[in-house]
Amino acid sequence: MNNFWDKLPKPFFALAPMADVTDAPFRRLIAKYGKPDVMWTEFVSADGLMSPGQQALLQDLLYTESERPIVAQLFSSHPEKMREASKLCAELGFDGVDINMGCPDRSIEKQGCGAAMIKTPEIAKQIIRSAKEGIKDAGKNIPVSVKTRVGYNKVEIDTWIPALLEEDISALTIHARTRKEMSLVPADWNRIKDVVRIRDRMKKQTLIIGNGDVTSLEDGRKKARATGCDGVMIGRAMFGNPWFFDQKRNLSQSATFSIPILSRLLPQKMIRKIAGDKKYSESDVSTKEKLKVLVEHCALFEEILGGTKSFAVMKKHFKAYTHGFAGAKELRVALMDCNDAGAVRVVVENFLHNHLEI
Repeated sequence: MNNFWDKLPKPFFALAPMADVTDAPFRRLIAKYGKPDVMWTEFVSADGLMSPGQQALLQDLLYTESERPIVAQLFSSHPEKMREASKLCAELGFDGVDINMGCPDRSIEKQGCGAAMIKTPEIAKQIIRSAKEGIKDAGKNIPVSVKTRVGYNKVEIDTWIPALLEEDISALTIHARTRKEMSLVPADWNRIKDVVRIRDRMKKQTLIIGNGDVTSLEDGRKKARATGCDGVMIGRAMFGNPWFFDQKRNLSQSATFSIPILSRLLPQKMIRKIAGDKKYSESDVSTKEKLKVLVEHCALFEEILGGTKSFAVMKKHFKAYTHGFAGAKELRVALMDCNDAGAVRVVVENFLHNHLEI
């Protein structure tokens, strides 16, 4: 098998698949400013890829050679669709195929996909086998991996994880929360440690990747040492920070998303209030440079996806790029009124002109 997983350092760092976030434009920026050891695409519907709407979804599978190794993430509850879509991804030259079995979005779960797969382990196993068969149909031999959570309404590590490991997947990414917990309580990395123990007890070669509340490279290394996991996946901390994986741009401060343990007893609205805006890691990058890359990000989005996706998708990035400096709020307000990359460039240039000290 052409298994790139075997060549990665320990612990390795991976870019999490996030819908309308880790799209082709953002991944190109990350590859340029701070490349991780492995990248994921956004998750893509295998059913959609095998439908008349295929052309639009192929935009989510755009990638460049600079992003390798890159894994295509798919979701489906229909084995035949997963087989066909995995064949397509192998033919497109991806380094691996990953299956999403953890997304909590209700529209995804209604299809029996994402986190809903935790409730149907036999179907989940069929989906894994179908992905492998599709890759074989393409005449390729690339690895299959899975991304999931530790359980649905409760922790189900002792039953759910062995079911997946029995399928001899190359890597298993574990989000250290249940579906019910969403991201409203701290990720419990002791659960990752338990998954590693199960893998070792079963004598499987599957690499275990921990995911949840990692705020910096050092934080990731610390969590990997504590749990024995092979890799660490980064999600929210990437927002507005394409430099996250750059070893030379050391973190000057590390914002956290951690919440006191008592938050488990508090209402969700109060939890959100406590969490506040502490979602992003701060790298050693000047505000001026960060804003210039925001302009570059918008231009790339328009160039690559402008014909198929609304520019409004970019607006979820604005807050991440513009916080923690004088005038950030007024800049955000102005940016939210922008409907194209040109308008963003003008707003940012005017802001920098009026804030020469940045």
